[in-house]
Amino acid sequence: MSNPFKPSQRLLLGPGPSEVYPTVLEQMSKPLLGHLDPEFLKLMDELKLMLQQVFETGNPLTLAMPGTGSAGMETVFVNLIEPGDKVIICVNGVFGGRMADVAERAGAEVISLQQTWGDVFAPEQIEEALKKHPDASMVALVHAETSTGAWQPLQEIADLVHRHDKLFVVDTVTSFGGVRVAVDQIGIDAAYSGTQKCLSAPPGLAPVTFGQRALNKIDQRKHKVQSWYLDLTMIRNYWGEDRFYHHTAPITMNYALHEALRILLEEGLDNSFQRHALHGKALQTGLQAMKLKLVVEEKHRLPMLTTVYVPDGIEDMAIRQSLLNRHQIEIGGGLGPFKGKAWRIGLMGYGSSRENVLRVLEALESSLLDQGFSLKQGAAAEAALQVYHAAVI
Repeated sequence: MSNPFKPSQRLLLGPGPSEVYPTVLEQMSKPLLGHLDPEFLKLMDELKLMLQQVFETGNPLTLAMPGTGSAGMETVFVNLIEPGDKVIICVNGVFGGRMADVAERAGAEVISLQQTWGDVFAPEQIEEALKKHPDASMVALVHAETSTGAWQPLQEIADLVHRHDKLFVVDTVTSFGGVRVAVDQIGIDAAYSGTQKCLSAPPGLAPVTFGQRALNKIDQRKHKVQSWYLDLTMIRNYWGEDRFYHHTAPITMNYALHEALRILLEEGLDNSFQRHALHGKALQTGLQAMKLKLVVEEKHRLPMLTTVYVPDGIEDMAIRQSLLNRHQIEIGGGLGPFKGKAWRIGLMGYGSSRENVLRVLEALESSLLDQGFSLKQGAAAEAALQVYHAAVI
């Protein structure tokens, strides 16, 4: 007979999952309720309101889909795309590419705009595509590209997309809770996210929100939604007043999301954004003090996910294994063209703290020194501390 599984205690500072709040884990051990129990339905109502606050929207169709952020992506595309629709997808990393793949599988003709990984799209690029493809039904892009650490500006693009009378769809998986999303202010027609990044809950639910323009598209569909499980024409009734049974909800994951959102809103959105910005700046300053080069230019760097080039002569995997085995710290490796060439360090939600910044800088410094990399010992921590000192003056 096998023994109970006992995972090692890691510090999760990669691209996700992130560190989970202790009280979130406690909530997951609470007794199960039925998915139509009045108490659980009340929890769903509270979840909807809290998600609206974090998305900064009044959209009635705001809910948490079962599954990870990828389920949120599929939910948006299978509901807003009918076979033959033309859609413009902006690709500057793995998850833009995944959007294009999912849209194509939903039957769309995909116009894939390409940008160098680590860079962002300029409004002029989007406008050129819209003029070239006036029959496109939507433009979709990634707000926070997890594979590169690039932070995409949204407002100008949203304005021009709407001037062309198209839907504007945004991936907010890594940005949600860590930087402002502001769905209504920006004019995002549909957005999706995940629980395992800046919300600091385990992976398993995907917050989504749909505005009136997106609802009109759903209501005017001529074909059934490709996916039964993700069909919002049915699921919206489960989350609405009718409470029509559709699927057995992941009860404990909803407990977890409720607690994570409660913690975030108790901290305050602005405070959370400022916290992520401060610790991200401290980490990035510390990395540069080690003479490491960051992938994304400063004005487009995410605060909660930093991508740093592996220095010449240093083996990517050797450093990551050292961090994991000697220091119990997980960071991420590069994807696509950055595979073996970059590290991804996450400071998301509960994991975004001064203690974690200093710990990962010191561990990375130690591991690099062991590999023969030349650096000034202690310079990274000193540089990060100067950022903290300046922040309190």
